[in-house]
Amino acid sequence: MTDHNAQVHVVEGTNHVIPHHYENAFHEFDASKFGMWLFLVTEILLFGGLFVAYTIFRGLYPEMFHLAHEELNKGLGALNTVVLLFSSLTMALAVGYAQRTERAKSFNMLVITFLCAVTFLVVKFFEYRHKFHEGLLPAKFYTFEGIKHDKAGLFYSLYFMMTGLHGIHVLLGMGCIGWVMWRTKRGDFNKNYFTPVELTGLYWHLVDLIWIFLFPLLYLIG
Repeated sequence: MTDHNAQVHVVEGTNHVIPHHYENAFHEFDASKFGMWLFLVTEILLFGGLFVAYTIFRGLYPEMFHLAHEELNKGLGALNTVVLLFSSLTMALAVGYAQRTERAKSFNMLVITFLCAVTFLVVKFFEYRHKFHEGLLPAKFYTFEGIKHDKAGLFYSLYFMMTGLHGIHVLLGMGCIGWVMWRTKRGDFNKNYFTPVELTGLYWHLVDLIWIFLFPLLYLIG
C-alpha cells in the first residue's frame, strides 16, 4: 500500500514503513539478510581466534587438557546441547509461522525459544558455581589441587573465555527474541514483512552452532 502524496511506503497489513532507498519490502529483506550474513561472518572470525588458541595450547599440553576436561560436567553440557538444538527447532518454526501470518503460533514458538535460552543460562550458572567452589578458575586464580600441573589454569582460561563469550551472545539473542516477541504480539509481521524474525532466527542458529563446536571440544575431547 502506498501513500502517493507523502511518498511513504507501508507494508500491507503492518505498520512498517519501507525506507525510501528500498524499492519494496523484498528488496529491504534481501539487503538486510545480506548484512546479517556479513555480521555472522565477523562473529565466526571472533570465535575462530579462540578455537585456534585452543588448538595450539591443546597441542602443547595434551595430557593436562585431558585431565582438566574430566572435571567438566558432561551431563550438564549434554543437557544444554539438547536445549539449544530444540531452541533452533522452535526458532525455525517461529520464522515459518511468521511467513504464513500465523502470529499466535509464531509468538508461542518465540516464547519457547526464549525459555530454552533461560534454561541454558540457568544450567551454565550451576556449572560456573561449581567451578568457583572447586577453584577451577582461570590462570592465577586456579586453586584446584586435583590436577598437578602448573599450566592447568590455562585450560580454564580458555573454558571461561569461550563459554563466557558464548553466554553473552545467548543474552544478546534473548534480547532480540524478546523484541521480536513484543512486535509479533503487536501484529507487526505477516507474509509480506517478517525480516526481523528471519534475521533473529539466523543469529540464534549461529549461537546454537557455536555451542555444537564448544561442547565436544571442551567436554568430550579435552
